[in-house]
Amino acid sequence: MGKINQGISSLKTFISEVKVELVKCAWPTRKELLGQSVVVIVAVIILGAFVGLCDVVNVNLLSLIIR
Repeated sequence: MGKINQGISSLKTFISEVKVELVKCAWPTRKELLGQSVVVIVAVIILGAFVGLCDVVNVNLLSLIIR
């Protein structure tokens, strides 16, 4: 029973320390968050298109080699 109480106590301590650290964080404004989200979405689309293009090129090259 002592180990369970010790585990619960350390979990409570951890959660309280996490709350203290989260207060210290610099949170982005809504405008900054939306701007950064747009950048990430555009980057994912561009990289996805690039990987898809590379895949198409590789498939076509391999089909030429295999013939």
